[in-house]
Amino acid sequence: MRFSPFLARRSLLGLALTLPVLAATPALAANPAEAYVADNIHKGLDILNNKGLSTAQRRSQFEGFLLGLTDMHRIALFTLGQYRRTASHEDQEAFAAAFQNYAVAVYQSYFSKYAGQTLKVTGSTARNTHDYVVTTAMIDPHDSSQQPLEVDFRVLTDSGKPVVVDVAVAGIWLSLEERDQFTAFLGQNGGNIHLLISHLGELAKQFKS
Repeated sequence: MRFSPFLARRSLLGLALTLPVLAATPALAANPAEAYVADNIHKGLDILNNKGLSTAQRRSQFEGFLLGLTDMHRIALFTLGQYRRTASHEDQEAFAAAFQNYAVAVYQSYFSKYAGQTLKVTGSTARNTHDYVVTTAMIDPHDSSQQPLEVDFRVLTDSGKPVVVDVAVAGIWLSLEERDQFTAFLGQNGGNIHLLISHLGELAKQFKS
C-alpha cells in the first residue's frame, strides 16, 4: 500500500489550517482548556505577524511554539494503533521522531498560506475532569458570506500543563484519521514500522521542498 502525499496533506491540512492561522478576539474563558487555546492563539499570531523576523526565524519560532502547544510524542504513539503494543521502545521513539519531523514540515508548508484568518473560541465540553473539547470557529474576514468552519481542539490537563492532543476539522478528528492511515500502511507492509518511518521521512522532504 502506498501512503500517498495527497492523503497526508488532507489528513493534516485541518491542523495546519488551524495552528498557523491564529487570530482571535479575547474572551472570558470558562475553564483552563479554553484559556489555553485562546492564549496560544495570540502567541502564534505574534510570531506570524512579526515582520522583524526572517522567514527562517519565523519558521523556527513557530516550530517551537507548535511543539510547546501539543504533545507530539503522545499523538505519534496514538497513531500507531495496535502496532504500538508490539513495537520495541526504540522503534516507538524512532517513529515519534519521524512523525514530529513530518508533522512540523506539513504545518510549516501551509502556515503562510492562510494568514489573515481568525479563530475564535466559542465554547467547550468537558469529557471528564481533565479532558476537554474546545470549540472554535475559523472565520474569513474577507468573505462574510462564508459559513465559519468549526475547529475543535481536544485538550488534556492531566499532566499539570494543558496540551493539545487532537484537532477536529468539520467533525473529522485528525489523529484518528492518521491512525487509520498508518495502521492500514503497516497492515499492508507486515507491521514494519521502519518502512513507515522511511516513508514519513520522504514525505517530510517533499513538504520542506
